[in-house]
Amino acid sequence: MRAQAAPTLDLVTQTSEATAAPRTPAGRRRRVHRAWFVAAVTFVTIVGAAAFRSLPGLLIDPLHEEFGWSRGTIGAAVSVNLALYGLTAPFAAALMDRFGIRRVVAVALTVVALGSGLTVWMTEPWQLMLCWGLLVGLGSGSMALAFAATVTGRWFTARRGLVSGILTAASASGQLVFLPLLSWMIESGHDWRPAAVTVAAAALAVVPFVWLLLRDHPADVGLAPYGATEFVPKPPPVIGAARRTLGVLARAARTGPFWLLAGSFAICGASTNGLIQTHFVPAAHDHGMPVTAAASLLAVIGVFDVAGTIASGWFTDRFEPRRLLAVYYALRGTSLLFLPMLLNLGPEVHPPMVFFIVFYGLDWVATVPPTLALCRDRYGDDSAIVFGWVLASHQIGAALVAWLGGVARDVFGSYDMVWYASGALCAAATLMVLVIRRRPALTATA
Repeated sequence: MRAQAAPTLDLVTQTSEATAAPRTPAGRRRRVHRAWFVAAVTFVTIVGAAAFRSLPGLLIDPLHEEFGWSRGTIGAAVSVNLALYGLTAPFAAALMDRFGIRRVVAVALTVVALGSGLTVWMTEPWQLMLCWGLLVGLGSGSMALAFAATVTGRWFTARRGLVSGILTAASASGQLVFLPLLSWMIESGHDWRPAAVTVAAAALAVVPFVWLLLRDHPADVGLAPYGATEFVPKPPPVIGAARRTLGVLARAARTGPFWLLAGSFAICGASTNGLIQTHFVPAAHDHGMPVTAAASLLAVIGVFDVAGTIASGWFTDRFEPRRLLAVYYALRGTSLLFLPMLLNLGPEVHPPMVFFIVFYGLDWVATVPPTLALCRDRYGDDSAIVFGWVLASHQIGAALVAWLGGVARDVFGSYDMVWYASGALCAAATLMVLVIRRRPALTATA
């Protein structure tokens, strides 16, 4: 009897190992998990799609000079873009659960290319609202950070903070690639249309990579998520994406942490996409700095944003997320209070301005990994959709400042009031994240 027990135990062990890694050959371990290839494709997709995030700040002065539109009107179109970018994100996360990541992202890139390409024939402000505000806003919102959150949640169990930091940095990498090129095209040719066509072409160029290389779930290739100890079956498509998205919002809205995260992230968007990305170039140009020089400084922000966001993901795996957020917002608000003084030093790129750019770059979207971690800790399987709604607040804050910043420039003749107000808002965000209490994750609702 004892002689037969050992073979039986060995058979059970072999069966368990085969179930945990169904596609791994016996006696050989897979060196690089497929999840890292999926993350790489996601990174390239976000980089290619980031071209349209680089263009709005460069269009304000050319459109104002060619059509005579006020900066407030142009800023309103940018604000529509930013608002839809955020409001589409939670529905896009649910649509990815229904139709798959590949289909949603491929359609979104096509819509972005269509909206950007049609702007070359516009002559009225409503056409700018339609093309750049509506179409590009809807398409870009479908590839927002909820896309990165969905990929991270499905393909990774370990290293989630690091991966979310890398994918968040992809947008800054795209800004680094396209911003100097687009500013040079506008400045040298004295026309913004070739830049818009370049954005459309970049979005279309990414579509084949998404369709051929991206996979929706580890189970599609017979693997467990990276870091998981057992195989995870692919869940069935979730029907009723809109109903589920609104239901998740209704449940999350009954909890205090959701409003604190949404409010602080709205301030994050106001002080980055809405303020610096949209208005830094025209503000620096007001003080005599060439557009190409100001755009190059924004590109430098993109360089250091990559390092700062990846480092923030590494920190998020090791330290308490809410304390990291408090430090990030406090440092950002302090730096904004010094920006008017730096701009008044003159049109040259002097060392204090370089220090501000480097510092702001390190802090640019370093808030994303800890915010995503807090959503994941408290809302479980619904965290991607909850983060989509938190991201919506981020873009609503950005949209308000993109519009109000242009209005303030028209009324006061400078951006100084906007810089000081944004610094005060960052101080409020610091207090908001410190109020969040540590709680165990909530179980997912069927």
